[in-house]
Formats: sequence, structure tokens, C-alpha cells
Amino acid sequence: MPRSSFQAVFLVDGYNVVGAWADLRQVRDQYGLEEARRCLAESLISYSTFQGFDTQVVFDAQYQDSCRDREVITSNLCLCYTDFGETADTYIEKACADFRFDLRKFHQRLIVATSDRAQQLTVTGYGAEWMSAERLAAEVDAVARRVQRKQKPAKKSSGRFLAHGLDPEAQRKLAQLRFGK
Repeated sequence: MPRSSFQAVFLVDGYNVVGAWADLRQVRDQYGLEEARRCLAESLISYSTFQGFDTQVVFDAQYQDSCRDREVITSNLCLCYTDFGETADTYIEKACADFRFDLRKFHQRLIVATSDRAQQLTVTGYGAEWMSAERLAAEVDAVARRVQRKQKPAKKSSGRFLAHGLDPEAQRKLAQLRFGK
């Protein structure tokens, strides 16, 4: 899908969503942050494709000595890790500020998913749309149900984690993410 055909640029505050979704909190507490990141990415793949969003899930690297990194999962979804000392909030705020002067704003929406109240006020001040983590969970579930009805799978679905519907390349990239490669 050409980048110009996306309906919206969708920025997700990754750790904020992990902390807000009960199922991801449970995965984080039981298996660690890496597995919670993988589950979040997995749950956003179908949603992003279905909605026609260019989704960037932003994770803090604030306390890790690492450089900014970007991992493309599908043509609709990538994971962005901030620079050392940079928060996801700062990354998202800069992206919103830059988008104000971007010509894409005339053709695309900019949506930010976070339940951080201060972040909500900041991004809406830049003209972005805001979505709470809870609303995102509800929308991801609704899209998963719609996709299930259209596909009429032979076996029972595993909820909003639709890994069985991924192409082999996306499955390989998610496996690499899971094992830290």
C-alpha cells in the first residue's frame, strides 16, 4: 500500500497502552515487557490494516543506553524506540509539532492513543486527535470481531491476537521481536 493512501498517521504510546490494558498488564507481569510489546504489536496489526492507518507504536528507551530504532512489522505498523533519555511523550509531541507543518495534514488525520492526561492536552493543542487506551482496546476488539465474521475461520479465534492471520514475513518479524533478534 503506498504511503499516501493511509487515512491517518496513528501514534500509540506503547507502555501507556500496555499499562492500561488488563490483558497486556498480565502478560507484562508474567512474561516481561518484551512479550507485552509483542502482544500489543500483534493486536494492532489487523486493526491498523483494517483502518488504513500508518501506525507507529512508540516505546521509551529512556533508561536504556540505546539509540533511536525503528522496526517495521508490516506496511501499516512499525515499532519506534526512542533515543536514550528521550520519553515516548517527547517523541510523540515532536511528531505532532512537525505534523502541523507537513502537507500530509491536508490529506491525513493524526491520531494519538494514550491515557496520559497531560499528553492528551498537549497533542490536541497541536491539532491531533486523541484516543484513550480504553477506547483503542474497544476498537481493536470490534475490528477483530468484524474481521472474524468476514473470514469465517474454521477454528475458534484467540481473541484480538490474530497471529494466525499473518503472512509468513510478519510472523517471522514478530518472532524476531519476541526473541530480541
